[in-house]
Amino acid sequence: MTESPSQPSVEHLALLSRLSHTFNSSLDLDEVLNRVMDEVIAVMRAERGFVMLREEDGSLTFRVARGMDQHTIDAPQFQVSRSVVERVAREGVPVLTSDAQSDARFMMRRSVAILGLRSILCVPLEIRDRIVGVLYVDNRMQVGVFTQADLDLLMTIASSAATAVKNARLYQVAVDKGRLERELQMAREVQASFLPSETPHLPGWEFAACWRPAREVAGDYYDFIPVDPGRLGLVIADVTDKGMPAALFMVLTRSIVRASVGRASSPSDGITHANRLICADSSGGMFVTLCYALLDPAACTLTYVNAGHNPPLLCEASQGQLSELESSGMALGVMSDAVFEQSTVCLGPGDFVVFYTDGVTDAIDAREHEFGMERLQHVILDHRRSSATEIMAALEQALSDFVGPSIPFDDIAIVVVRRP
Repeated sequence: MTESPSQPSVEHLALLSRLSHTFNSSLDLDEVLNRVMDEVIAVMRAERGFVMLREEDGSLTFRVARGMDQHTIDAPQFQVSRSVVERVAREGVPVLTSDAQSDARFMMRRSVAILGLRSILCVPLEIRDRIVGVLYVDNRMQVGVFTQADLDLLMTIASSAATAVKNARLYQVAVDKGRLERELQMAREVQASFLPSETPHLPGWEFAACWRPAREVAGDYYDFIPVDPGRLGLVIADVTDKGMPAALFMVLTRSIVRASVGRASSPSDGITHANRLICADSSGGMFVTLCYALLDPAACTLTYVNAGHNPPLLCEASQGQLSELESSGMALGVMSDAVFEQSTVCLGPGDFVVFYTDGVTDAIDAREHEFGMERLQHVILDHRRSSATEIMAALEQALSDFVGPSIPFDDIAIVVVRRP
């Protein structure tokens, strides 16, 4: 009995079975589409086959260009009728022509005439009514090669191919995301390695520190710098912006500040020198607010330069009073000739200073209320007789309780130095 034209041939059914296995065998899209196209060309008696996929900008790019010899065709953009391809990609209506040379739809197309195109089949690749590309086969040597059954078959293959495209792209997104996450995790580990591994051990003094990036990496940082025997430099800083650019600028700032204050005659000279170097290397309008303090344990003094940073809070424990160590200059990286002044405070028994970045006061809860200066001051005063470690723990707990499950708004760095 003769097979009905509406029924797929045994050969076509066998092809669909093989292609189903091929589509499920790999997430390498180019490999899968090449193998599929070779099979389609052979079964449909086509001379050539092409797959074009739509990019994010809407353009169509060739992903597969195969000949009947199962070799890749060079310069495929000059081998097909762009009018046919673009029409199918735009309208989503498949095209079947037995002889493009005499087909009224294409007789006026130069590419059809120049390439000597005869039999053409072109179908859309669709995912949820969205056209993501086209599948095109042709034969320049014979007319009437393709039939309605071939068109039906190619539409079925295109449906599977579109699913393969979607899965491959989702897989690539997952791979890229995983790679990016690994790289960011490595960047965070590298950045964290620049922070002090432990707080200083100075007889008669206590230190505590905290660093919380809002993202994988941060622009905030703190540092402890041995300046000369018996004295210690303390730094807290906040680079404008967040993420990787801020993290890179933070590393630059840390290196320059360390080198500058280590051989300076005074904190103001050290920060002035650091500012000149940062201005020379700064690009893209980035700058950094910073507070540098030089602790002289023997004299119980703290000499500081505040370059546009949040004023550290000095708590005189015996009197239960808080005062701010005011700014004495603009942020680093803004003006190379900026002037920075230094001030000195004496720390009595039980006194301590809390250095912090604006991620503390700007922290927000689920209702978008800010933690604010008033809460920060209350926590400090409530623990004015506690150790540096206990003060830090209280600050971290207060922030955690306030923010709750909300995503961190900004990086946070805190340093506490206390004279017991």
